[in-house]
Amino acid sequence: MSLKKIAEMVGVSPSTVSRVLNNTVSTCASPELKEKIWEAAHSLNYVPNSYARNLKSGVQADNSGYRIAVILSRFHSLDTDPFFRELFQSIEESLFASSCLLHSVSTSEQTDFSSLATADGVIILGRCSDDFLIQIRKYTRNIVGVDRNPTNYKMDEIICNGKTAAIKAMEHLLSLGHRKIGYIGDCSSESRYVGYCETLIARSIPLNYNYICSTDQTFDSGFLAMQTLLRQDITAVFCANDISALGALKALSELHPAKTGNRKMAKTDSRISVISIDNISLSQTSSPLLTTVNVPKEDMGRMAVTVLLDRIKHKHSECVRVEFPCKIIKRDSCHPL
Repeated sequence: MSLKKIAEMVGVSPSTVSRVLNNTVSTCASPELKEKIWEAAHSLNYVPNSYARNLKSGVQADNSGYRIAVILSRFHSLDTDPFFRELFQSIEESLFASSCLLHSVSTSEQTDFSSLATADGVIILGRCSDDFLIQIRKYTRNIVGVDRNPTNYKMDEIICNGKTAAIKAMEHLLSLGHRKIGYIGDCSSESRYVGYCETLIARSIPLNYNYICSTDQTFDSGFLAMQTLLRQDITAVFCANDISALGALKALSELHPAKTGNRKMAKTDSRISVISIDNISLSQTSSPLLTTVNVPKEDMGRMAVTVLLDRIKHKHSECVRVEFPCKIIKRDSCHPL
């Protein structure tokens, strides 16, 4: 009955709902439609058939009923950062496949710490402060963090090292002959910024602070930062994440609009290369297609659930760190100097 109700709420067939919730065919629906189906499922407290069958028969499945809270530690909503939205979707699907329930989704500002007492575990998306982690630990020790920055083994964590990804991105630009490379992103104890700086220093290239724009890593801030950097003599830009890079590409595209009527083509250097980190789905449809460093979000989300369930079942006691590799995805936004 729940499948039919979800289908009615979203306006699709029950079979489409079933394929999305059971993740049987990855192309069965658009990302937007999948999101609507998941939201409807959560609003109805829909659980997998295997879980329902176990409840009816009185058999307790291995993971049945575990309630997992998700906390967004660095941003105000999943709409702010597509990287964490895609990561969350992987976590959501893995929880569902493991017969777990989504306890809550909150930001660090919204988190009601006392409510975590009713959660069996917590997944933190993004970097959080030590004080914030201490507050969570008052209610549960079952915590896993997912981010690009490693901690000092303060909790179980799933990472794809941001510094390593930044070095790969910078080395790619350097291999193309670029030396005047701008940076758009967070500069506050940020591993990607450290990778940018250390790569230049290792190549004996002086840091030019006029080439560095500290931002909150959003589309709009990437757009404004690129407009600022265009006043400099840069030949390439490394953006800390894809959404900033897409904003930067938008700024570049507006410098040479199409001719319409008496409108003149703006003069600019179209050879500026742009590279970033994440490989979100939007990077595959931008113009030009965005060269980026892939962070394996789906694998990281699944591993976060696996490690957290292992922790809940007391199968490990020491803090675990699982680090995934990253790799360059070469597309059209980078070219030789």
